[in-house]
Amino acid sequence: MKRIVSVLFMMGAAFGASADLSPAAHSIAEANKVIREKPEQYTSYNLLAMALVHRAQETADDGYYAQAEDAVRKSLELSPHNFDTGKIQVSILLGEHEYPAALEAAKTMNKQVPDDVMVYGLLTDANLALGNYKDAESAAQWMLNLRPGNLPALIRAAHLRELFGDAEGAYELMEMAYQSTVPTETGERASLLTQMGHLRFASGNTDAAEKLFQQALTSLPAYYSALGNLAQVRIAQKRYEEAVVLLGRRYEAAPRAEYRYDLAEALRLAGRADEAQKAFAEFETTALAESSKRQNSNRELIFYYADHAHQPAKALQVAQPEYAWRHDVYTLDAYAWALHVNGEDVEARKLMETALALGIRDASLYRHAGEIALKTEDPAAARRYLKQAAELNSVDAEQARITLAGLAH
Repeated sequence: MKRIVSVLFMMGAAFGASADLSPAAHSIAEANKVIREKPEQYTSYNLLAMALVHRAQETADDGYYAQAEDAVRKSLELSPHNFDTGKIQVSILLGEHEYPAALEAAKTMNKQVPDDVMVYGLLTDANLALGNYKDAESAAQWMLNLRPGNLPALIRAAHLRELFGDAEGAYELMEMAYQSTVPTETGERASLLTQMGHLRFASGNTDAAEKLFQQALTSLPAYYSALGNLAQVRIAQKRYEEAVVLLGRRYEAAPRAEYRYDLAEALRLAGRADEAQKAFAEFETTALAESSKRQNSNRELIFYYADHAHQPAKALQVAQPEYAWRHDVYTLDAYAWALHVNGEDVEARKLMETALALGIRDASLYRHAGEIALKTEDPAAARRYLKQAAELNSVDAEQARITLAGLAH
């Protein structure tokens, strides 16, 4: 365990060398300072673990979760089975996409302490990721019942409202959360501004979305999520070269496989075919290497095989095990599309109708539903779905407009 402590101290020294720390990085440095002063207090390691989780969320660098696990192990050595450390463990599982394990752990903790607000937050997160939306809604409501207006509950309720099709209600809750967040919490504020921008963009208000994304980047420069969302604005504006630059910056900040996929898409749209082909190939190699893990890029891999590589059998091969363990709307969509490109449109349509029954308004899901409805010889439903896609923002919305125009002739 001395090795763990020395590594933690080294991290603190590295962060301490920077004069311009993000809130999470600053918290890591402060936690390491407390550990040096009080190395036998488990709470010091809990502070460090949570700071590392926040840093992982801030940077999309999963390596911080492994470091958080080290801190948790030290905390449990000093105080076995302490409840607060258990909650951090669940947060780490969520960050690593170990959603079934996170859900079971959160349920156990909920039985132990039925009135802990943040345990309900963990239950909400795990159920959302798995597609258990009624259970997620119930847990979020418990958060609000136990502590009305609390910030974590507002954010989770906003996500649920978006999924249920109430984008304006979701925006109002996000704005309430933003107004309740102190200015020094620049990472949290950047995240909230980005989510607010996403809601505005998805609803068709590109100008408002762009301002919010720029504000987020002012709050936290190089924030990967704001860069990615601003790139989507540029794509909607057909400013593809600018989107490539933004997505390149995001990939440099957070070199994840799914971000390489988005960059490849932007390169393709910009007419840089050779670079796009190379980026797609690099994405495929990386995505396949992690495909069997919970933390993966399987949704992007499904669409790559379906839409770019034109290997439908491989798309379905990736989609089936993913669908076996999670039924959120985005996994339903990806699986349905894999079935569609394999000619299994009746089953694909059932999945799309299940996904859209929740109320979500998403251009990609609507376009896929429209294309699948065409194959099941239901042009009226196809037009309805494609029209809904065309009213929103994204490459899928543009493609839906093209398909609709073709149907008119």
